[in-house]
Amino acid sequence: MSGTRGSKKIRVGIIGASPDRGWAVATHLPALASLDAYELTAVSTTRQASADEAARRFGARHAFASAEPLIEHPDVDLVVVSVRAPEHARPVRAAIAAKKDVFCEWPLGVSLAEATELAGAAEAAGVRTLIGLQRRLAPSVRHLRDLIAGGYVGKLRSVTVHAAMPMAGARRARSDAYAADAKNGAHVLTIVAAHLLDPVLSAVGELESLSSLVTRQFDEATVIETGEVVPVTAPDQTLISGTLVGGAVLSAHFETGKRNGPVLSCTFTGTEGDLVLSHDLSLSGARGDGQPLEPLPAPEGLSWVPRADLSDDAVQIAHVYAAFARDIAEGTSLAPTFRDALKLHRLIDTIAEASVAGRRVPWKG
Repeated sequence: MSGTRGSKKIRVGIIGASPDRGWAVATHLPALASLDAYELTAVSTTRQASADEAARRFGARHAFASAEPLIEHPDVDLVVVSVRAPEHARPVRAAIAAKKDVFCEWPLGVSLAEATELAGAAEAAGVRTLIGLQRRLAPSVRHLRDLIAGGYVGKLRSVTVHAAMPMAGARRARSDAYAADAKNGAHVLTIVAAHLLDPVLSAVGELESLSSLVTRQFDEATVIETGEVVPVTAPDQTLISGTLVGGAVLSAHFETGKRNGPVLSCTFTGTEGDLVLSHDLSLSGARGDGQPLEPLPAPEGLSWVPRADLSDDAVQIAHVYAAFARDIAEGTSLAPTFRDALKLHRLIDTIAEASVAGRRVPWKG
């Protein structure tokens, strides 16, 4: 087992730690810098110069131009895989083979089959795992769950989710062009829908059955920087209607390629009141009849990390790291793992299958 035990700092190596752009520099690196339980010891990119710059900027002792030496280095306990979805599997396999704990961004794999393989290998090797489903641990989302469980809205009647994003439309940045191919596993269902369904279902409980429509309205896309036209096979619209265990209904619409005014909102309606989760995950609510929605800040005890000057995304990632450190120290199971990833991959496949079947299908969790 790797060295992420006891009172020692958890030594982290980040694959994909570009010093200038990307998810790692925006979230993982500032999150880790805010937490005393961690020490950044290694970074890797695809070029030695950029790896050296990232190491200099963020205080890592080791810098590599590929993932393998980072994974194998004895100063790394936790390997963080922060690269594009189709590139997840190879470093995750290598980390597992090296018996290193591993944090992989969502999605775990480009398919249910690949995710099943990786989750099974991690379990067989006995390594600890983390998956980048960070929104479920946001203080406001856990506050939402507590309020619903405590009867704030009475008996839950409905959940309505709408997310419309400008990404993956008729014009795309070169860095995102790979997502036009459905085989690369980064589209409206795997990214937009999954990243919202996960926190919503963590707050309201399991689906019981669902019907869906998964479709594509863009046949091709233009790469903004080059003018190249690429074929599009990935879906860009997903509609879901379902029932939750307990009787509430779920209605959700996820779309990409929206030109103006991005939308992200989740509404929870009950017999006694309403709650709304907004685009920034702020929570508001009201009880009774005809009342205005009022902000409902999360209690201070639900925040496990110092806010400081962290962005909302970095705070959420920091909560995953904080949960992992607590799990190690206290034997809890707070942080999302590859098991959670596998369950969400199965849900995504069920949504796609329901669309093909054209009928309501059961969800067995």
